[in-house]
Amino acid sequence: MKLLAALILASAFAGQNALAQQWPSKPVRIINCFAAGGPSDLLSRAVGDKLQATWGHPVIVEAKPGADGLIGMEFAAKAPADGYTLVTVPVGNAVLLPNLKSKLPYDIARDFVPVTMLATVQNVLIVGSSVPATNVKDLIALSKANPGKLSFASPGLGSSPHIAGEMLKATTGLDMIHVAYKGTGPAVNDVMGGQVTMFFSQMSSALPNIKQGKLKAIGVASLQRHPAAPDIPTIAEQGYPGFEATAWYAFFAPAGTPPDIVQRIAADTNKALQLADVREKLSALGADPVGGTPEEFARRLRAENTRWGDAIRKSGVKIDN
Repeated sequence: MKLLAALILASAFAGQNALAQQWPSKPVRIINCFAAGGPSDLLSRAVGDKLQATWGHPVIVEAKPGADGLIGMEFAAKAPADGYTLVTVPVGNAVLLPNLKSKLPYDIARDFVPVTMLATVQNVLIVGSSVPATNVKDLIALSKANPGKLSFASPGLGSSPHIAGEMLKATTGLDMIHVAYKGTGPAVNDVMGGQVTMFFSQMSSALPNIKQGKLKAIGVASLQRHPAAPDIPTIAEQGYPGFEATAWYAFFAPAGTPPDIVQRIAADTNKALQLADVREKLSALGADPVGGTPEEFARRLRAENTRWGDAIRKSGVKIDN
């Protein structure tokens, strides 16, 4: 009986290895859970073009937008686990929504396997030019002098800028009210117009307005200063060590995808992320390439889930299903 079980197991491994050696033998698709032209789409295409050249088969970016990415995530979760479907997942769908909603049409731990982190996107805390503050200490003093009057914008309830704001409140003791908008554009416009005090914005989109004096940068929400704006200090170095609210994007595959294929996708993606033209495209998006092995990404994913999850629980924020 033991011999039979061993033979069955050996046969399964042999079949899996044969599949990995033959892979890919047809087009690979990357599911983009958001609208075409957005960061997820552009990042998928930048890397996908290089994977297509490496693999000798088409790599197709397939948009499945809607419902805050849930439609695409559910579609990818139900795809065959044969290595021919990947999904580009932002921190919101990998970590934030699972901590904010009691019911989702997918389980990130059960339905997917982590492949590699593609890129991080640094955020910067911005205020309007008329706000009398240039750093976190100034904001705290302003908050104490005007209790209940400071506010922070977000592009929607449960978005990463919303949770970043809640993290800032919990870390610094800032007294400020959350104001949810239907998108980043209206939020930034109202910060510039003085209707709301502050907002966590992607560095790439905020920097032109900062340079023109329409916005002021309070601090970068990552552990290192941004190379495009080295004069803007991090929030961490202003007396709040460890403060980080960095957005990111990563490749996942359906659970059950053969490990050898997952490893190859990760290795080839890492090579793509090192290419000068890919790095240039990422830089234009305000993104910094990351890469790494599936094991490294799995460890980071657990750490991210703990960090963001703790912040969400402290904030008391929940989204009704």
